[in-house]
Amino acid sequence: MKRVACVTGADRGLGLSLVRSLLANQFSVFAGQFLKESEDLKALKERYPEQLELIPLDISNKDSVKQAARVIASKTGYVDMIINNAGIIRSADNATVLVELDDEGMAEIYNVNTLGALRVSNALMGLLLQSEDKLIVNISSEAGSIARNKRINMYGYCMSKAALNMQSSLMHNHLKTLGGQVMVFHPGWLQTYMHGKKDEQAEMTPEQSAEQIIDLVLDYKKYMGEEPAYLDTDGSSWPW
Repeated sequence: MKRVACVTGADRGLGLSLVRSLLANQFSVFAGQFLKESEDLKALKERYPEQLELIPLDISNKDSVKQAARVIASKTGYVDMIINNAGIIRSADNATVLVELDDEGMAEIYNVNTLGALRVSNALMGLLLQSEDKLIVNISSEAGSIARNKRINMYGYCMSKAALNMQSSLMHNHLKTLGGQVMVFHPGWLQTYMHGKKDEQAEMTPEQSAEQIIDLVLDYKKYMGEEPAYLDTDGSSWPW
């Protein structure tokens, strides 16, 4: 039976690379497309016409999420894996408490990074529970680790990822009783467009990170436990 995955934020960067890696591993993929036009996704669709479905998806909007879930449910009876990759960061979030904070900007970050992932997992839960795997993969960050925190700013982003980690724990507690699990990843410092332009100084490409993440995900049973696996791309545990 074919394996089915859904990936959010698939337009570019890590999300696009995760889609590529899943396709190369013979998955059928529903790619959540936020941008109206994505030449990279279009090219992938032409290369994998039977394996790849492009799904308009804005995870910040509950109606968009519900519509995407309805479309996916019309095309498959199950989803083996949900990869919540979509996320945002705002330059105004670099402020410290010594200046005026951008409350609305931080709320937007939280709405996408934390609540957006929860919306998607919840909307697709019925399909996920029809799978033997029942796997949710949340792309978090070292910024969400309280144990390793050394920052004095980025309140919105860091809190959103810490909250995503808690959400992952809550979801895992439920799924493990049903034979599933949640995995959480710090994908590394990536050459992506999180700040609006490509971060050329970053140490890892999205392709490298995605390949390592998918390798670990394909071996997910190794990491099943009472708590969700919170991993670096080399497979080592990341501190909560």
